Amino acid sequence: MAQKNATPTKEQARVIRENGLDPARWVVIKDFPHSLIIKRMVGEEFRLINK
Repeated sequence: MAQKNATPTKEQARVIRENGLDPARWVVIKDFPHSLIIKRMVGEEFRLINK
């Protein structure tokens, strides 16, 4: 199981980039088959994005 608050893998970073976000500023909270829950490193902003 992946570590909570993990830096994105290459595939996750690609998905985050496709959604107009900078992967260097987000950590992956949960990776589902069709979506990702990510959290901003600074602050308390969470997002659910589709793959």
